[in-house]
Amino acid sequence: MVNFVIKKDGTREPFNEEKVRRAITLAAQNANLSEGRIKEVLNQVLSAVTQWLAKKDVITTMELREKILNDLDTIEPSVSAAWRKHDQEKKKT
Repeated sequence: MVNFVIKKDGTREPFNEEKVRRAITLAAQNANLSEGRIKEVLNQVLSAVTQWLAKKDVITTMELREKILNDLDTIEPSVSAAWRKHDQEKKKT
């Protein structure tokens, strides 16, 4: 299981599942999903990500982001679109 995440600046920090939960939840809220659907999406994506992470020791934030977005593209495309829109808006500032 992943213990550390390597950030863009090269620093390492302990893997924090809660950060993943918050990011997915925020994107799902921005996509205007119901609370029930948010929970479903969150559970499906976290399950897939957890299985994938079980095979790794260290991962970059970019790899983790891409895995989550790819899973969201399949499970609930509106959430991945909301995530990407947020990313684009963040880059403009």
